[in-house]
Amino acid sequence: MATVVLEGINKVYDNGYHAIHDLDLSIADKEFLVLVGPSGCGKSTALRMMAGLESITGGQMKIGDRLVNDVEPKDRDIAMVFQNYALYPHMSVYDNIGFALKLAKLPKEEIDIRVRKASAILELDAYLDRKPGLLSGGQRQRVAMGRAIVRQPAAFLMDEPLSNLDAKLRVQMRAEIAALQRELAVTTVYVTHDQVEAMTMGDRVAVLKDGYLQQVDTPQNLYDRPDNVFVGAFIGSPSMNLYEGSVALDGDGGTVTFGAHSFALSPQSLIDRPALRSYDRKPVIIGIRPEDFEDASMVAEDVPENLRLTSKVTLIEALGSEIMVHFRLDAKTVDSGDPDAAEESTSATAANAVGRFHPRSPARMGQMVDIALSAENVHFFDATTRLAIRN
Repeated sequence: MATVVLEGINKVYDNGYHAIHDLDLSIADKEFLVLVGPSGCGKSTALRMMAGLESITGGQMKIGDRLVNDVEPKDRDIAMVFQNYALYPHMSVYDNIGFALKLAKLPKEEIDIRVRKASAILELDAYLDRKPGLLSGGQRQRVAMGRAIVRQPAAFLMDEPLSNLDAKLRVQMRAEIAALQRELAVTTVYVTHDQVEAMTMGDRVAVLKDGYLQQVDTPQNLYDRPDNVFVGAFIGSPSMNLYEGSVALDGDGGTVTFGAHSFALSPQSLIDRPALRSYDRKPVIIGIRPEDFEDASMVAEDVPENLRLTSKVTLIEALGSEIMVHFRLDAKTVDSGDPDAAEESTSATAANAVGRFHPRSPARMGQMVDIALSAENVHFFDATTRLAIRN
């Protein structure tokens, strides 16, 4: 087992494109770290540099105590699982799993022991004689995992291994991979563009954008304490609602205004974010997660008027355990900076807010609804730097 350390890693291609900028990451022994970000953010490039499939322009890459900048991929003691499985179609499952061991010229008895142990872990015993073409997508992915397991590497590197599976199988496989990693206790770096995958699988999650590391933390801390607007909007589905706003302080409280709407600033917000006191009468970016909007009629306590908003419902998405209610607020939205996100609509009739309502909410499309806001959970960001306002 081993740590993986990236110190000031840069990648510049021959055409001058700077894909990775001064990336610093330290992945602990046995840790499951997920690299996540929109398309083209550099996450797969970073993974391929760890594997030795891409050269390093600058910085140092260490696996364990060894500097591996110029070490060949086969000598790095890592195993990589690819998006397309990369199985040999003419070989059986048994031979696919054991192929790397055969190349390493291990004794047949040792190969057989390792292959059968891996197949038992992955529940592939019944398929060892089959060719990949006779397997389902999930079974092929297990074979690819088996091929990595038998090598007993210092680290696993996984490049979007579930992206070719259907939605139901992806949910099943991500749980299996996370459980398998815990069982094997192998340092694992996992790349995905799916933030739900990242949040449910990783011990820690590293968020990248345009080749820059934005934040690395536990999934819950990323969600509760995003360092900037991009992380706040990227982590969470539906995305955080973002608006131009301002804060007017009054003693231990105050008023937050965004567009034609305002609400009371929670005293707890000033305790949790002491830096907010320096933003009195200044522009800020307001971030409100969908679950912090709720149908006021479904809230047990009376909602004070200064924490109520009224709007017309434009769309309802019923998900069974909850409903996503889209509505329009008279406020100017802020671009999250995610290139994969749909452009904000400026249509007067379009929704620019989404709330996660109780499934029994009486809200109906085209009707007005009273909305309760959980003010203590609102996020605040600097309007210029887009960094979180906290300490």
